[in-house]
Amino acid sequence: MKLTFIGADHEVTGSCHYMEVGSKKFLVDYGMEQGVDAYENAPLPVNESMIDYVFLTHAHVDHSGLLPLLYAHGFRGQIFTTDATADLCNIMLRDCAHIQQMECEWKNRKMKRNSDAPMIEPIYTMEDADGVIKRIVPCHYDHVYEICDEIKIRFTDIGHLLGSASIELWLNENGTEKKIVFSGDIGNKNQPLLRDPIPTTSADYVVMESTYGDRLHDRTKVDYESELASILQDTFEKGGNVVIPSFAVGRTQEMLFFLRKIKVDRMVKGFEDFQVYVDSPLAVEATGIFNENRMECFDEEAMALVNEGINPIAFSGLKLAITSEESKEINFNDKPKVILSASGMCEAGRIRHHLKHNLWRPECTILFVGYQAVGTLGRSLIEGAKEVHLFGEPIEVRAKITQLHGMSGHADKDGLIEWLEAFEEKPKKVFVVHGEDNVCTQFAECLKIEHGQRAYAPYSGTVFDLTSGKLEYEGNPLPVKKKVKPATGVYARLIAAGQRLIAVISKSDGLPNKDLAKFADQINNICEKMEN
Repeated sequence: MKLTFIGADHEVTGSCHYMEVGSKKFLVDYGMEQGVDAYENAPLPVNESMIDYVFLTHAHVDHSGLLPLLYAHGFRGQIFTTDATADLCNIMLRDCAHIQQMECEWKNRKMKRNSDAPMIEPIYTMEDADGVIKRIVPCHYDHVYEICDEIKIRFTDIGHLLGSASIELWLNENGTEKKIVFSGDIGNKNQPLLRDPIPTTSADYVVMESTYGDRLHDRTKVDYESELASILQDTFEKGGNVVIPSFAVGRTQEMLFFLRKIKVDRMVKGFEDFQVYVDSPLAVEATGIFNENRMECFDEEAMALVNEGINPIAFSGLKLAITSEESKEINFNDKPKVILSASGMCEAGRIRHHLKHNLWRPECTILFVGYQAVGTLGRSLIEGAKEVHLFGEPIEVRAKITQLHGMSGHADKDGLIEWLEAFEEKPKKVFVVHGEDNVCTQFAECLKIEHGQRAYAPYSGTVFDLTSGKLEYEGNPLPVKKKVKPATGVYARLIAAGQRLIAVISKSDGLPNKDLAKFADQINNICEKMEN
């Protein structure tokens, strides 16, 4: 019964944990890294085709974004997650594949003009995204599911994103049972639309995030509508646009909630009929999923509007841009407006086009409403970059760069501690992950010294034995190395198919000899054909 830490250890993104119990092998999350890597991640201890299950905390790509790659490398197990997360992954994973494909095509066109460099291929395809989506098993909140003899799970609303959950796992190996809880991303309290995090009360071991483990949110009641209305008023009076890089799932819907109230209360004087463009097909689809899951996930304030027949995230003047032509037309409209576009860290997607058209205009405002990872374009702009490069061109930063302070989908230090202290007995060990390097270390020390918790901040590669309660191996911090370029294209798929074949063979012991002999003959025939 072992836990291996793979991703988001002394880093914020790329969440991934590998576990073994009895003969079963599974992951909790398999996310994509965003921004600069502080440390090299340890590889998965087994081939992907040997993994039986994935338990997914929520749909954000730093937790789910590599699931199609898992499928491309031979995974054919089941992915268990909440109903709303299943709905969101259905669109988000396809969107990830689409963005990678588009970016590779653009880079390949550019390289073809300038050099004889080999073609770049996406790390996974739309077929891989479609394939892994079919492996998803939707689950209800608060229901205990028996996955197999060794594993039971329960998802609890953690208030971070529609469908987000902490996961309780009861593990049984040779009569020994241990319970481990993965917090996922713990939500901030009193946020629009979503319910507050629901605590868990018992666990032997806890793996918890620490994104904001070194800071406190402003505890005074923040009037987001008034602050946002003031930004709109100032920008519109100068004749500019307010461009909001926003995560398509979660933050976009929260911003629509605020903008609806601003419009209804006519808070922007002289511009009461201002238009709001949501320029992201993913955000448009996600907004529909929010509406479909409102009964299970919305908080009291949002549900009060729903019960009055009011859609809390829709209003007059809301424009949805789906096609690329509709997206391009936005920047040919001279009327002051709000542009909500993804991605939230400005690393990909249509937001980069809007930045290209608006960053150089001093009358415009670029408003950030979410976390910006180190190394991202969004972080560079917040830190005062005077010039950035977009689509190979230098763009002077003359627009006003600002933030809507206090908006966060993550609990702050006090919120994290409050969630942990809801456990009726102190866990035997608390593993601190999903935070910047120094934050993980400082938060673990705070838990130990100030709260008497047995806290530890593991590096990638750390192995912990849940049965003995001891660390088998402490992962050493490894500097980022130049990664060996992975095989791509058809050859990569051939390698993955071979690894899957090995996995099938390893699980076939015990089948009738007649079937094993037939299987062996089929493999040998294929080999002889290829060798000749």
